[in-house]
Amino acid sequence: MYESKHIPKKMFKNKKIPHTYVIIFYIILTAAVLTWIIPGGHYVKEIVNENGTEKEQVVYETVKINGQEVLQPKFEYIENNAQTWQIFAALFNGFEKQAGIIVFILMVGGAFWIMNQSKAIDVGIFAFLHYTKRLEKIKFLKYIGVQNIIITLIMLMFSVFGAVFGMSEETIAFIVILVPLAISMGYDSITGVSMVFVAAGLGFAGAVLNPFTIGIAQGIAKLPLFSGIEYRIFSWIVINVIGIVFILRYANKVKKNPLKSLVYETDKYWRDKSGDESEVIEYYTPKRAWFVYAFILSGLILFSFDFSLVQFSDLSSLKNIKFTLTELSIGQSKIHARIVPVSTLLFALTGLFSLKKSVHFFILNLLAFTILFLIVGVMGYGWYIMEIASLFLAMGLLTGIAMKYNPNEITKHFLDGAKDIMSAAIVVGLAGGIVIILQEGKIIDTILHSMAEGMKGFGKTISIGIMYVIQTIINIIIPSGSAKAAITMPIMAPFSDYINISRQATVMAFQFGDGFTNMITPTSGVLIGVLGVAKIPYDKWVKWITPFMIILIIIGFLLLIPTVTMQLNGF
Repeated sequence: MYESKHIPKKMFKNKKIPHTYVIIFYIILTAAVLTWIIPGGHYVKEIVNENGTEKEQVVYETVKINGQEVLQPKFEYIENNAQTWQIFAALFNGFEKQAGIIVFILMVGGAFWIMNQSKAIDVGIFAFLHYTKRLEKIKFLKYIGVQNIIITLIMLMFSVFGAVFGMSEETIAFIVILVPLAISMGYDSITGVSMVFVAAGLGFAGAVLNPFTIGIAQGIAKLPLFSGIEYRIFSWIVINVIGIVFILRYANKVKKNPLKSLVYETDKYWRDKSGDESEVIEYYTPKRAWFVYAFILSGLILFSFDFSLVQFSDLSSLKNIKFTLTELSIGQSKIHARIVPVSTLLFALTGLFSLKKSVHFFILNLLAFTILFLIVGVMGYGWYIMEIASLFLAMGLLTGIAMKYNPNEITKHFLDGAKDIMSAAIVVGLAGGIVIILQEGKIIDTILHSMAEGMKGFGKTISIGIMYVIQTIINIIIPSGSAKAAITMPIMAPFSDYINISRQATVMAFQFGDGFTNMITPTSGVLIGVLGVAKIPYDKWVKWITPFMIILIIIGFLLLIPTVTMQLNGF
């Protein structure tokens, strides 16, 4: 369909671009050079005993700015620690620092490989595409574009997850599903990554109830938790409308001409894995699949009841048995619901129907409930990457058993998956070395302090803009939102009082500055992990997302202007 003569030319150009590993090593070298130029400094900390637990916290001091007393973290210049041979140690320490995400990637990759071998995802994608073709017969939907609606709904779902509970690391697990789906729909891997990772990033930046960013920042700024939510919701809507329109325009451009995709050649990996193999798949349900169904259902039934009041000698006292209530945290609000019992009933019904159809649909049903319990675990039980990785590992093992794989076959498939995704895990470890060098060189706090000092003497709009720029730059160095809030907000909040800017506006500047550049900074283990799993070279990603970043950063600044020029609720 398309002339192949264009491809060798592009491939020739690609040979001139350094490998992702090389790019990251160059950044590590640059960081090491900076440790020779920038003076060392640190915020003074002390060890305090809090409820019997020793905890490190920043020491505050009172300073006078134009006659006003302001409480700020105490900063001291110290001798810097110029880095030389330590760049090699930083590589080791980077792997150690990012060990959790690295293991997470390997476990999830291995688990999904087992599922991939079952062809269940192929069956699901094939059935999904057939269903969307039927929807195109509806004139209104055909005019809008069924696939446009699908992309929009998927992005809105992940954006809500990012806005409510700060979904970030969890997106890595969904890349294996969304990228093949995007390829099968005629798009590319960038579109697939955008549907989950970029969407969650838009929600993270326009956060409404994220406890890891807004919650911590407002707490430090001594603001009512999640106050100013009305304008945040408005900002979230604006950011998502712009983001989704940008992604849809790109996706449709690629669909019209696949050669316009920056990752056309590297997507060959996904195109080779996709196709119509599912048309010749034999649909059947082995006895082991029924055993897996009974095993899972039995476990869910046990978890659905609270036996804490039942005496082992009197198990007949059914009146003491209670359904388990789950407390879901949505921002500051707490919702008590019988999520586990309801989910158990749903699994009992959907599992039964899917098994009657085929083991492949049962495995898809298992995947759907894995995602459901991931959400419940994160919002109700404070799960993080260890629990999530364990959940997906269990899904992979149960998939293998349902497909009648023997233990050796399950192990082989798991190792094949871990091997396939190993490059992504390695890149995450290498990227961790960047922050290690800056920390060991003792210049991170100096950079932060110097930026804060440079804000003095400007008007409200320019000052809020400078705060935003500072938070954006710092996010490239320190991608952790909670850590950055703990470091920057004690400085920014009092300073905003001095220049007569609402502390709520300062939190918004932090929020936007913390969110957008997570999608481009090489120090983000999540971004590097996502790109590794999707097989997208970092340089290609930067080339694609840079215009989008510029648009988002400008929109962020425009959204900040009303916070200092208008009377907004909570500001």
